Amino acid sequence: MVIDRFYRKPGLSFAATATKLRQLRQHTPLVKGLETELCFNIETTSTFSDSELEKIRWILGSPLEPENLTTESNLHGVYRGSLLIEIGPRLNFSTAFSSNAVSICNSIGLNMVKRLEVSTRYLIRWEQDGLAISPGLEEELTGLLHDRMTQTRYFTPIESFALHLTPEDWYEVDVLSAGRKALEDVNSHLGLAFDDWDLDFYTDLFKNKLKRNPTSVECFDLAQSNSEHSRHWFFKGRMVINGKEQPKSLIDLIINTQNSTNPNNVIKFNDNSSAIEGYKVKHLRPSDSKEASKFKVFESKSHLIFTAETHNFPTGVAPFSGATTGTGGRIRDVHAVGRGGHCIAGTAGYCVGNLLMSDYELPWEDPSLDYPGNFASPLEVLIEASNGASDYGNKFGEPVISGFARSFGLLEPSGDRREWIKPIMFSGGIGSLDENMVKKLRPEKGMQVVKLGGPVYRIGVGGGSASSIEVQGDNKSELDFGAVQRGDAEMEQKLNRVIRACLERGSGNPICSIHDQGAGGNGNVLKELVEPSGAVIFTRKFQLGDPTIGTLELWGAEYQESDAMLCCDDDVALLKQIGDRERCPINFVGTVLDNGKVVLSEEEEMDVTQYLNGSYEQKNIRHPVDLELELVLGKMPQKVFHLDRKPAIVKSLSLPADLTVKLALGHVLRLPSVASKRYLTNKVDRCVTGLIAQQQCVGPLHTPLADVAVTALTHFSSEGIAMAVGEQPIKGLVDAPVGARMAVAESITNLVFARISDIQDVKCSGNWMWAAKLPGEGAALYDACTAMCKAMSELGIAVDGGKDSLSMAARVNGDIVKAPGALVISTYAPCPNIKQVVTPDLKGPSRGLTGILLLVDLSGGKNRLGGTALAQCFRQLGDDVPDLDQPCLLKQAFIATQKLIRASKVMAGHDISDGGLITCLLEMAFAGISGIKISIDHKEGKALDILFAEELGWILEVDSKDIDFTNTTFKAYDVPVYVIGESTTFGIQSLVTVSVNGTLALNSDLLSLYHMWEETSYRLELRQANPDCVRREFESLGNRKAPAYRLTFDPQKSHGPAKPLSSSPRVAVIREEGSNGDREMAASLFSVGFEVWDVTMQDLLNKQVTSDDFQGIIFPGGFSYADVLGSAKGWAASLLFHPSLRNQFQAFLNRTNTFSLGVCNGCQLMSLLGWIGLKSQEESAASKELLVPDVVLEHNLSERFECRFSTVRIERSPSVMLQGMEGCILGVWIAHGEGRFTFRNENVLASLDQKCCLAIKYVDDDGKPTQTYPLNPNGSPCGIAGICSEDGRHLAMMPHPERCTQLWQWPWMPASWYNKYTVSPWLRVFENAFNWCVMNTS
Repeated sequence: MVIDRFYRKPGLSFAATATKLRQLRQHTPLVKGLETELCFNIETTSTFSDSELEKIRWILGSPLEPENLTTESNLHGVYRGSLLIEIGPRLNFSTAFSSNAVSICNSIGLNMVKRLEVSTRYLIRWEQDGLAISPGLEEELTGLLHDRMTQTRYFTPIESFALHLTPEDWYEVDVLSAGRKALEDVNSHLGLAFDDWDLDFYTDLFKNKLKRNPTSVECFDLAQSNSEHSRHWFFKGRMVINGKEQPKSLIDLIINTQNSTNPNNVIKFNDNSSAIEGYKVKHLRPSDSKEASKFKVFESKSHLIFTAETHNFPTGVAPFSGATTGTGGRIRDVHAVGRGGHCIAGTAGYCVGNLLMSDYELPWEDPSLDYPGNFASPLEVLIEASNGASDYGNKFGEPVISGFARSFGLLEPSGDRREWIKPIMFSGGIGSLDENMVKKLRPEKGMQVVKLGGPVYRIGVGGGSASSIEVQGDNKSELDFGAVQRGDAEMEQKLNRVIRACLERGSGNPICSIHDQGAGGNGNVLKELVEPSGAVIFTRKFQLGDPTIGTLELWGAEYQESDAMLCCDDDVALLKQIGDRERCPINFVGTVLDNGKVVLSEEEEMDVTQYLNGSYEQKNIRHPVDLELELVLGKMPQKVFHLDRKPAIVKSLSLPADLTVKLALGHVLRLPSVASKRYLTNKVDRCVTGLIAQQQCVGPLHTPLADVAVTALTHFSSEGIAMAVGEQPIKGLVDAPVGARMAVAESITNLVFARISDIQDVKCSGNWMWAAKLPGEGAALYDACTAMCKAMSELGIAVDGGKDSLSMAARVNGDIVKAPGALVISTYAPCPNIKQVVTPDLKGPSRGLTGILLLVDLSGGKNRLGGTALAQCFRQLGDDVPDLDQPCLLKQAFIATQKLIRASKVMAGHDISDGGLITCLLEMAFAGISGIKISIDHKEGKALDILFAEELGWILEVDSKDIDFTNTTFKAYDVPVYVIGESTTFGIQSLVTVSVNGTLALNSDLLSLYHMWEETSYRLELRQANPDCVRREFESLGNRKAPAYRLTFDPQKSHGPAKPLSSSPRVAVIREEGSNGDREMAASLFSVGFEVWDVTMQDLLNKQVTSDDFQGIIFPGGFSYADVLGSAKGWAASLLFHPSLRNQFQAFLNRTNTFSLGVCNGCQLMSLLGWIGLKSQEESAASKELLVPDVVLEHNLSERFECRFSTVRIERSPSVMLQGMEGCILGVWIAHGEGRFTFRNENVLASLDQKCCLAIKYVDDDGKPTQTYPLNPNGSPCGIAGICSEDGRHLAMMPHPERCTQLWQWPWMPASWYNKYTVSPWLRVFENAFNWCVMNTS
């Protein structure tokens, strides 16, 4: 093996370099300047030939500046005048970047490339030459440039990726001779986290029952597979509280909630996901998923899936990678339900400690408190974990459509410190399950044991036990590095496509049973999969990502993007074919037996016959694993937990005597749990799949305030899933049962705003994050769970699944810091009409109406401030906490509000939660950019108490003509409702006035309050995006208004072809590894009449189909090869460096009756191929050299992925797909990281403009083309959003019309459109293409 190195300048963009320089200068004034470059370290088995060198230079270089790629470094320092620091990934395993880069190389014949890692080289220049800086300063500056958990400094160029590791051989643990002491020793040596119960149980198991010694691999297996993290001993255990055994375990309490609800679960309390009865709907699926085939509509019943889990310890250690793998693990929970599930959307939540931003002092934070070195800081966790979860979902193609964020840290009245040192990273998943795929088939002798997904890496070794440490910081720090994980969304997507392809074969699904791999690795997932039958597993049948992997690591590593399944022998060939088509590794690693044992064999001769007939036992071979499943997975004895209640020490709230409502808002609106979450929503895809009916953002300014998330089941149905989240941990610090009840209540008050089938159809995932084994905490959790279950039973809802994380404490300088006990309730329910969703944005003023504001008041006249945002802002908790006093009243209010929504009587609605009534009202005003006039006269108390108490209830905005119907409805259900004001004027300068009992409490312009609410998000945005762009968005808030949409045609009028059809035009939606927008694209094309084919690049390479078969070619959106070497670079290379494909697609271009559309990643591809631009295709095809393209899509100026509902104008152009749409100004989804159109030179841009090829442009709120962020989300010159070819047959655009072809996909529309249009204007794009094809059939 040799290492070749290539260098490319610059390593970072101008803005990113400026940010790094600023960080370095803040640390020391000695720093003057900073230069950067990338170094590509390529491990090969042979040297490159000239033709191979051309390929490698093309994929590594910049398309418009190929000369910037060199074989020598561009950075040259001066002795004692500069410092060179090279930062790259830790080399203990191949990164996801390398995996995808190698895939690109392999796809174009560079099979000698085995690994490709990129490092960043920083040349720091000093203020003067001759400085001899200290080693300490050098180390500090290095620390500012990298993540110590996933990256390291390279002091010399990499000469080899070989680790020179020799894994420890497995060995027998001599329990027979040494007894428990032998297990204690291996427990310490391997970091197994065995407690006393474990040590006694396993000593007895091996010494007295099995009468043999365990192996080190078996001990490791049992520690991971049977850890608290994996087996949930606490929830299943016997509880003895204050000396009295409780009648029910926690899990029994939870299961009993099912007795008071509708029995609509088809799966419950399953390790993967839960599911409830769904709907019969029409699905668009390929007619044959193992090969290129046309889409057809199939009708079947789809059940509704929800699951949720947390990934707290890995996220605390390495936030970005921990959150990516947390998201990936939860996605696998969705697709491994039953015999396979379909992923639709995700949710995300973050709880961290005090942020302590250096330039943004928040008065409730205490900067004097210490933080441990073995955890990332709360600020880093919040930014990098949300970056990781967002990045993973964006690349996989799963939108995040709901969530929460909370920051907390203070000293309790007892003197104990409560803070999320160990953070919460919460991930939930929504999906669907085919009716005939609910039950996994039992393992039968002779079935194949199959591993799907990525190869084995030394990743997350010991993660299950590490996450189960009672107090994080008590284990060896080197094991924290061992638990660091690696997320590869690209591999996860390939894995998911294999499962989807299997499912779409209907009754021919080859998956008999499937489980996702998580904690415990192969040792856990394979035992669960084959229980109770047993299996033999062969170590030599696994694909290794690292040749130095030992048997213990192979069996116990938690490498990600991997599932295990069973299939019959007859389906082996089919599975291989699907795997090859989707380029997903599939390994047949073992065979199911019938002896109830799992045997892990290292034999070179893998003769399965001896295991099937039982003769292997006669050979007396000692295997690393040979376990009876009944003894380790069967009915293991309950653990007993002796707990004591510890009364909470509380103190009455004491607020400043001169505190006014405006001053209080200055604090509360900046508290992270209350403040804008725009820093989270801007960077995450909220539209991919085209199934999203309601995501986080609402109103004309796309304000992140939605209460409920709603998805469709298919593109051809109006039935779907509604889900909402509730969590109130700060109230639980005062009173744990109250915190649990309020979490349930908040989830219900959020869910109420989507029409659902019935409140008793509502099911919940309950996720518990608690320091349960520390004094007082376990009993508090038990009491909280009891209260939760009682409240649910009265509401008629039930838990059907959930997870727990019970080691939520960290050691800081010898002291234990407990996190607040947290319960996250995720409710989900059938939604019979996804179009009937109420959002918080006030709508009356924009419709020319005065909206009447009603308070559905469930407070019982109380104004309790304990555990509220206001209390936290003054470093207090208080003693009197808002509570769910009357569950039955909440249920009646829910039912009444649902009746109003069904009758379309509610214009806007929002629940009262963090920040209280005043925050609820202001958020509705912000979202609707409307003024409000409020007068509250029905409650007694101080204005501060009434306005900031977080008592249960919600606000509704209704038309004055519907007020009588509304009041009558609530009266019929005995629900108190009060008119408290009205929505007044429309515009950012509108007035907000609030009176309480006749006294003016607040008189302010909307904008100043809006700025307060946005400021914390703005400060966080400055740390994760280009600060210039961030400032521009924040400062432009005062100039914003509703965008001026315009239609120049009537979308209601059908636009059919001018001549009869003999057959439908045939189009191919061509996808590459990482494409994720293909299904919504296919649905849009299918809906206008096309015969649409699902075609992979592998199909083309295998010559199963050719471009000659199609009149239209569509390149959909996504992240081909995760965009590791540049957007669409790998995809383009596949087409440019395969002569047969290059010639084939050239012939397609030359046919005058063909058209193409490239969206997002497809747009980036078309630019690299030269399908848009000035150069003639003949010139390109005739040239043996690859020409520099005219147009290239570069990184957004914001330096990050952007998801927005932007406004664009359709220009006059020759585009066949945009005919008749000229002059339209429309909203459209955008979701990209590299969407900035750049040109070979200014002449290219001028010529394209002159030829009217700049077909679509981003515009401002007045409809004028703009380069201003965020109205132009990427900084493209002239506002360019799409370019067509000179003849109009080829259109490349960054926005996503295919995610806007149905009006329920639009997050906002002008008021005048609501009752006027039922057909989306964007459908016309596809109708135009269809009609053009009909008119140009030959």
